[in-house]
Order: sequence, then C-alpha cells, then structure tokens
Amino acid sequence: MAALFGALGLALPSVVLDTMGLASIPANQRSEFDYTRVFVAASSMASLNMGVYYVVAAATEWRPFFRFTVPFRLLTFTVFTALVVTEVAPYGFIGVALWEAAGAVATALALFYDTRRPAPVSSSEAAR
Repeated sequence: MAALFGALGLALPSVVLDTMGLASIPANQRSEFDYTRVFVAASSMASLNMGVYYVVAAATEWRPFFRFTVPFRLLTFTVFTALVVTEVAPYGFIGVALWEAAGAVATALALFYDTRRPAPVSSSEAAR
C-alpha cells in the first residue's frame, strides 16, 4: 500500500492532497514560494521507498526490520495526531496517523504470532 500510494502521489499529487483534505490548487494559482507539490513529491518518494523496503524485508524474512518499525510507526502516529489536534494539519490528515497506528499494531501482532508458531521442519529432518 505504501508503494502504491507513493506512486500515486508522484503521478497524481492532487489525488493525494484531496484524500488528506488538503487544498489542491492548480499550479498557475500557487504563489512563487508555494512548495506543496515539492513536498508531496518528496513524501510520495519516501512512501514508495518504504513500500519497497517492506516488500524486501518480507521476502527475505528480515524480522529485525519489522521490529524496528513498530515503535517508530507509533511515534509517527503520535506526531501526526498532535498536528491534527493542534490544528497545524487538517482533520483529514488523521487518516495518515491512523494508518501508521494500524500498521504498527498489525506488525506487532504478526511478530508476536510468528514467535509462537512451531519452527518449520526442513526436508532433510523430515526424511529421518
């Protein structure tokens, strides 16, 4: 999802802005120092990269990566929620905060479940 949303932000930044409740102003109506599109492109690229990192970590079963992400996704949830509560960000931005919290909880539960399941039996052990 992160990779797809990142690609969407690079291709159609106005869709990302609208989804988060941010004004999507046409380029010809923006002030000279309005870097909203630059920020959306940078955030979208970071999202695309993170999505790829998660896929690579899953494919290689790199559990330390996933353990590392849980507290930082909870921190991200906290900071993004604070931005909404203090009215720095519009209410629609709460969806991004909730996405991070849900991802942290889902990852923590998956890691917990993974430690509880029996280790797989290799084909050489099964042949004995």
